Amino acid sequence: MNPATGYAALAAVAAATLLIGVYGLRISRTTGDFYVASRTVRPWWNASAIGGEYLSAASFLGVAGLILVTGVDALWFPIGYTAGYLMLLLFVAAPLRRSGAYTIPDFAQSRLESLSARRITSLLVIAVGWLYIVPQLHGAALTIRITTGLPGWVGSVAVVVVVCLSVMTGGMRSITFVQAFQYWLKLVAIAVPVLFVLFRLSREGLPWTDGGAAFAAALDPETHASLYRNISLSIALLCGTLGLPHVLVRFYTNPDGASARRTTLIVLGLLSLFYIFPIIYGVLGRIYTPELAAGGSDSTVLLLPGRVFDGAVGDLLSALVAAGAFAAFLSTTSGLVVSLAGVVSQELFRGSVGGFRLSAVLAAVVPLGLALLTSSQALAGSVGMVFAFTASTLCPLLVLGIWWRGLTSPGAVAGMVTGAVLCGGAMVAGGVLATAGLAAPVWLEQPAAWTVPAAFMVTVAVSRLRPDLAPAGAAKILARLHTPERRG
Repeated sequence: MNPATGYAALAAVAAATLLIGVYGLRISRTTGDFYVASRTVRPWWNASAIGGEYLSAASFLGVAGLILVTGVDALWFPIGYTAGYLMLLLFVAAPLRRSGAYTIPDFAQSRLESLSARRITSLLVIAVGWLYIVPQLHGAALTIRITTGLPGWVGSVAVVVVVCLSVMTGGMRSITFVQAFQYWLKLVAIAVPVLFVLFRLSREGLPWTDGGAAFAAALDPETHASLYRNISLSIALLCGTLGLPHVLVRFYTNPDGASARRTTLIVLGLLSLFYIFPIIYGVLGRIYTPELAAGGSDSTVLLLPGRVFDGAVGDLLSALVAAGAFAAFLSTTSGLVVSLAGVVSQELFRGSVGGFRLSAVLAAVVPLGLALLTSSQALAGSVGMVFAFTASTLCPLLVLGIWWRGLTSPGAVAGMVTGAVLCGGAMVAGGVLATAGLAAPVWLEQPAAWTVPAAFMVTVAVSRLRPDLAPAGAAKILARLHTPERRG
């Protein structure tokens, strides 16, 4: 790829992001604008913004890379990423919007009437957000290296600078415009090049090195996933979506619960449309870039257009893909920074606009340091572990808090701590074994199948030990969560 076209593509995306953020500044005047866009975002606009922030480095680059390496087993990732919104639709979206909270810790405190539950929830939200931002910065580093030849750290720093400027200027209202634009940019950027490739295949019949390899279970038969791995991954993706802070905060921006449900339905359609294309990239990558399976599989989407097209056409299509990838890093990171800034600002700076801006910087700089000190792993796999951690900690709080009157503050805290210790311990143990060159057992690589049930069981058991500690206002709060708003 010509570095000049790479520079131009990335600069255009960064400039568009900043310009839209400046536009958001013109109409962001109140605290409500900064935190939840004054709860006035309509379903189609909000759904586009959710699609923009949810389709991260794992979706844009990682899914195709996993399909290249593991074949059909990797299809569980796009299926799980999308189906998680069905869980949101059924269990969380409308009640959470009716709660009237700004953040997940706000919901925890109002539902459980407990400051300790709020603080534990805040710490977990921050941990989840930082863990999720790091793969985005790794993806930016990979993209910068391939498209421009610059050192990877330049990409990570560039994402943090652009995101901080966007978030600090207009908060949630500004980022809503940015993320909605970036969803459609990502869709065009990933769809147009692969459609060109397919059109050329159909017209010119380019040689297929081994057509059967595209549909084999795995390039290495030993990597074929076990039944346990697939079940555990599905649990992580389905339940983990329920607790992602940057996704949940968007439902607070809907006018009412009915709008939150419609938003979720639209998101299901937008995600289903998008995930068609990474799958096609993965299949084509098994034909044209099989050598990437030995290392660098996450670069499949970036390199494929250049393998099929020579000259200016290949450079332009590669530049378009790079622009979409950069938009993915920016939109997901900005959503996470907004959600984390809201939590940190309320905990440390009493929710002021100035505190929100300072919190945005803190929320972005810490994961930048972590990204610069660590090496990139498989993007979809690393994000999958974040889903497992979220499913083991925040999911039980939200599901039981919305649907079970008997939940108590000690039960919620015990369940969150149990899930964090078990899943976090599995992640650390797996990392230590990998560093030592040893293969981690599958129950450490994919812990959600046992950590999520354990967190739920501990939450219920501890709550039942002292039912007298149930919040006095639980019935009133649950009635508000489940009573549809009146339309006047």
